Amino acid sequence: MYSSDTTKYLIHINLHAEGVVEKPDVVGAIFGQTEGLLGEDLDLRDLQRTGRVGRIDVHIMSKKGETRGEILISSSLDRAETAILAASLETIDRVGPCVAHATVERIEDIRVTKRKQIVERAKELLITHFDESAIDSTELLDTVRESLRIEKISVLGEERVPAGPNVLDSDAIIVVEGRADVINLLRYGIKNAVAVEGTKVPAVITKLCEIKTATAFFDGDRGGDLILRELLQVAEVDYVAFCPRGKSVEELTRKEVIKSLRNKVPTEYIRDQLTDTKEEAPAEAIPLQETMPVIVSEVKEPEEAAKSIPTAQPVMTLEQQILEVEGRGMARFLTSDYTLVSEAKAGDVERAVEEVDSDTAGVIIDRPVDQKLIDVFLAKGLEFIAAPEFRDIVKRPLSLRLMKIRKA
Repeated sequence: MYSSDTTKYLIHINLHAEGVVEKPDVVGAIFGQTEGLLGEDLDLRDLQRTGRVGRIDVHIMSKKGETRGEILISSSLDRAETAILAASLETIDRVGPCVAHATVERIEDIRVTKRKQIVERAKELLITHFDESAIDSTELLDTVRESLRIEKISVLGEERVPAGPNVLDSDAIIVVEGRADVINLLRYGIKNAVAVEGTKVPAVITKLCEIKTATAFFDGDRGGDLILRELLQVAEVDYVAFCPRGKSVEELTRKEVIKSLRNKVPTEYIRDQLTDTKEEAPAEAIPLQETMPVIVSEVKEPEEAAKSIPTAQPVMTLEQQILEVEGRGMARFLTSDYTLVSEAKAGDVERAVEEVDSDTAGVIIDRPVDQKLIDVFLAKGLEFIAAPEFRDIVKRPLSLRLMKIRKA
C-alpha cells in the first residue's frame, strides 16, 4: 500500500458519489480535477513520479444507486505540503458522470504510529528484559551535558535552518537532513552540523559549502539519496558520508556516527552516479592511460598477491583500500566499514563473490564493470562497487552504489 521506509503521512479521504462509479473513475477524477490546481511543485503526477507521493488506493462499494468508500494516499512531503495536497482533494465534486463529495477524514502520521509502537514495546522490554543495576554517575553526567548541548542549537539564514553552535566558526561543516540529525550529532559532541530541512537546499547552505569543507551526511534511504543528488547539483560538496542503509542519522549511535564520518569518500567518486539522471548509453571503453588510478600502490607479484589474504586487518578507509587494489588486477571484498573480507584476482571475481559471507557489503575491483557483473553483485546483496570504469550499464539498481575511481 505504501513504502514504510519513506512514507511520513497517510491521507484518509471519505468519498460519496451520487451514482455507481468504479475505481478507475475515482482515480481519473483525482488526477483530472487537481491537475494544474497547485502549481508545478505540487502537481500530483510529478509528485507520484518522483516517489514523494505513493500510489492511490481506492476502496469503494456501490449500494442502492450510490457509491461510498475510502481513498488512501501516502505522502513523504512535509506537513504543510501534505495538508495542501489533502485539501485540494476535497475540491473533487464529480466522479465520472456522478456528483461526488470528498472529505478528508484524517491525516495519519506514520512515524507517530511507529513511535507509539516503539514506546509500548520499549515499556515491555524495560520491564521484562533488564536486570536491576546500580546507578551510574557517569551516565547521569552525560545526560546533563547532553541536554546542555541540545539547548545550544541555533538557526542560520533567512530560511532559519537548524545548525550546531560551531558552524560559522568551523572550517568544515556537515550537511544533514533535519533538526533531529543536528541534535543527535550535538549529543555526541559534533557541533558543526547544519540541516537542509526539506528537499529544497537553502541558500545559506550553498554559501557555506562555497567557503568551507563540506561533508554531506544524509539518511540511508531513497529520500536521503534524492536530497544528496540535489545538493551536489547546487553546492560545492567535498565529501559524502553514508549512513547505514535503512537507518536515519538521527537514530545512529555514537559509534555508527564516528564510523560513517571516518569513512567519508570524496564527492568525485560518486558524482557521476548521483548527478547523471539519464541511463548510461553503451560506450566504448576509455583507454587505460586516460583513466589512471587515483593513487598508485606498491605492486606485488600476481601470484603472491593472490595468496596474500590477511587474517587480521587494521582499520582502513575506502581510499586506503583503493590504494591496495589499484594497478594490481585485484578485487577486494569489504564490510560496510571497509574492513577487508577477502581478496581475489579481478578476473576471478564472479567465482569469488559466490564464496563471500553475509557480512560483505561491497567490492573494489581493478577492472571495468558491466551490466552482467552488476547483476551478479546485486544478487549477492552488495551495497557498493568501486571500479575504474562502468560500461554498457542499462539499468542502475537503486540499492547498489557505484563509485568510479578517478585520478587524483
